[in-house]
Amino acid sequence: MHDGVESRRIDRDAFVAGGLHQFRGERSDYPHPGGASRTLASPTATSPVDDPVASATLVWTQGGLPSGFAQRVALLPGVEHSIAVVAGTVWLTGSMSASGEVVDHPPSGMAIPLDLAGAKPADLAAFLPTEDRNLIADLDAGQAILGTTSARLRRLGRGGVLEFGARRVSVAAVVPDRVIGAHELFVSRRTAAALGIATEQYVLIQAPSGIPNGEIRRLVTPGTLMRIRGPGEAHFLRQADAVLPPVMMKAAFGEFAASPQLLPDEWLRISSEWQTSSIATSPVPILGTVRCNRALIPQLRAALGEVQRRGLASLVHTGDFGGCFAARIIPGSVGEAISAHTWGAAIDINVSANEVGAPPHQDPRLVAIFRRWGFTWGGRWMRPDGMHFEFQCFPPGMDQGQLLVCPPGGAVWPSAP
Repeated sequence: MHDGVESRRIDRDAFVAGGLHQFRGERSDYPHPGGASRTLASPTATSPVDDPVASATLVWTQGGLPSGFAQRVALLPGVEHSIAVVAGTVWLTGSMSASGEVVDHPPSGMAIPLDLAGAKPADLAAFLPTEDRNLIADLDAGQAILGTTSARLRRLGRGGVLEFGARRVSVAAVVPDRVIGAHELFVSRRTAAALGIATEQYVLIQAPSGIPNGEIRRLVTPGTLMRIRGPGEAHFLRQADAVLPPVMMKAAFGEFAASPQLLPDEWLRISSEWQTSSIATSPVPILGTVRCNRALIPQLRAALGEVQRRGLASLVHTGDFGGCFAARIIPGSVGEAISAHTWGAAIDINVSANEVGAPPHQDPRLVAIFRRWGFTWGGRWMRPDGMHFEFQCFPPGMDQGQLLVCPPGGAVWPSAP
């Protein structure tokens, strides 16, 4: 029995042993017992005949899909199958194993945020590997599918029970993360709505003959912020594929409990015990003292050290530092998406000249250094956030038990269009 997640330390070897399916279709790029350290890989364009995940096109828009967009996509010439996916954060109040043993029991007044997605089961079938299509009936019956990493983190498998207040959802199966977009759990739209998640976040499309991007863009109002990832291009089949899904942030930096009742301005009250064990105040070059996740500090120190060694310290304005650890929801996000700052795994620098939504003004040399040290950059996002540098992977030698190791060259950024 676990009395609260704030004291839980993730068994990193267990995550690695099962393979962390970080990028689509690339099981072989992850460490296995007794094997050498492996690295994160670039997306693959391989589209096996019986791999509908690898052959899917992904589309999302800023702030959720426009009303009726998914239905219009389904009518486009060449579309054989499409599915609209709802997604957001739900709050786990407890869990039990298949044998009835209590597994998760957050402190009173707190719960564990989980990243949930949902879709109509009948539409989902065309996007599941053949061996997993028998799960459609289970989703229809109100059960959930867990991703591999989520199952290890939850210490649950088939028959386990997740509790969300008075509502219980049983686990029908565990599938590779990539099959369900690296969400922690996947349910039917009916179950998602019962848990408070109803916003359509992205669409998946099967169109063997292809669809011109212009045909898709014509379905929305001019000026709508949209991303389209063709088969093999997306890092994760989910919205905002440039950043790590929450379950992988948890694998790297730990899991916390928090109050589901947001504080003013969308701040979170998270477990003080987790903060004590995971967040540290430490000196780094140029910026001086920062408060970040303990696991992030070595690579942040190394990145800033390189900036300093190359005589580029003036590119970082020390009086314009926006901080690192900040427990909050992403401002303006739908579905209560949790910021990487809540894990202490991102920093904001040169804030004044890089406001959210405005064209970024970071020096390319600074951006390149942070990329080499495993950070993705918000300046390339659909809605630019030029001040923001966020963890994506650990540089070789700084990885946590061979977990999320950067490939040569550093962080892997998806294409911007």
